[in-house]
Amino acid sequence: MEKIYKREFYLNKIRGFYNDTMIKVITGIRRSGKSYYLKSIIEELKNKGVNDNDIIYIELDKKEYQYIKKPKQLEKVIDSYIKDNNFKYLFIDEVQNVKGFESLINAYREEGNYSIFLTGSNSYLLSGELVTKLTGRYIEIELLPLNFYEYVDMKKYLNKTINENIYKEFEEYIQSGGFPGSLNYDNYLDKLTYTRNVITQIMEKDIKNHKKIKNKDLFEVIQKFIINNFGAKISVGSIYNYLNKNEKINVDRRTIKNYIEILENAKIIYSCDIFDIKSKRVLDKKKKYYLADLSIYYALNTDNRINYGPVLENILYNYLKSKDYSLSVGIIGSLECDFIARKNMDEYFYIQVSKNIDDNKTEEREYKPFYEIKELYPRYLFVLDLIFQSNVKGIKNVNIVDFIYNNQDLI
Repeated sequence: MEKIYKREFYLNKIRGFYNDTMIKVITGIRRSGKSYYLKSIIEELKNKGVNDNDIIYIELDKKEYQYIKKPKQLEKVIDSYIKDNNFKYLFIDEVQNVKGFESLINAYREEGNYSIFLTGSNSYLLSGELVTKLTGRYIEIELLPLNFYEYVDMKKYLNKTINENIYKEFEEYIQSGGFPGSLNYDNYLDKLTYTRNVITQIMEKDIKNHKKIKNKDLFEVIQKFIINNFGAKISVGSIYNYLNKNEKINVDRRTIKNYIEILENAKIIYSCDIFDIKSKRVLDKKKKYYLADLSIYYALNTDNRINYGPVLENILYNYLKSKDYSLSVGIIGSLECDFIARKNMDEYFYIQVSKNIDDNKTEEREYKPFYEIKELYPRYLFVLDLIFQSNVKGIKNVNIVDFIYNNQDLI
């Protein structure tokens, strides 16, 4: 029997919709675990007593279904599984393989006798007719690769060796990444080869033939620039200047903007807005970009040194995002607050991230933005140092490894 690791972070988001006719759309970067997520939902439904005959699972990337390219072909296969009028649970993996699937899926939803679950490898799944016809009738669940808590938990589930020193395990996680499939390999170089293969699949299946990409070489230069500068403030203008000065490439700024959007749609990167705390507005020109998984950087670069500043930010960004926090970068005057985290109506947090605060200058730099912020919301300083959790002048000093390893929330 196939072993399926259940990702509770994401199952909790969807359980309340199991019997709802609202369409459940599962998105995320390739190999983030969407197919196994569907299988874990199916397993839960069976454990709740749902009959096998009432569950329809069609994996369109499988050999037996690869001929299905048109809605009528998909409809014929779905209907072949329906033997009675019972309520059905319809799972379609990689539904974007069927051009024009939206109207067909909408027709099944309107019958009111189906709970429909769809996966796609990127947010193109939410384009076109699906959005137009299903306003308010679908929810999107977005899967990221494993965060550090899930990474260790899945290794335990698979009976993999875990370093007794959890901080050494954390370093391995940084460089090996959180693609679930990489846990099948014990050798670090094999893990990176796996990640390179994932990126190749994304390029071949999600990006290469995109109609907006007129110059594939230029696209790869822009992709490399953003990946190599994750966690830094980037604007269309800064990329334009880099291309002109360093690569001697003259390019339209709209092209740069389009190529960034394609990287976001493929879920390789996530943008984080810059928010001016005093004026309460988002600043338009610059953003920070974080990677869906840090192994993307290490797989595409020969330098495997850890630059802890952006690395720790990226890890915390992905962890909090997986827990449904909305994140932005805070600006107050000339100072920067690494993150403003929001959740629900009354949950609002200011966050700084640093490798350590082992000298007065570093401590003063990290605390200073907090003192300039007038609102009395909780303040966190996340560090990698082996320190005990403590409060300093109303600021919670927290070890980032312990925080994520213990699956904690901001409070």
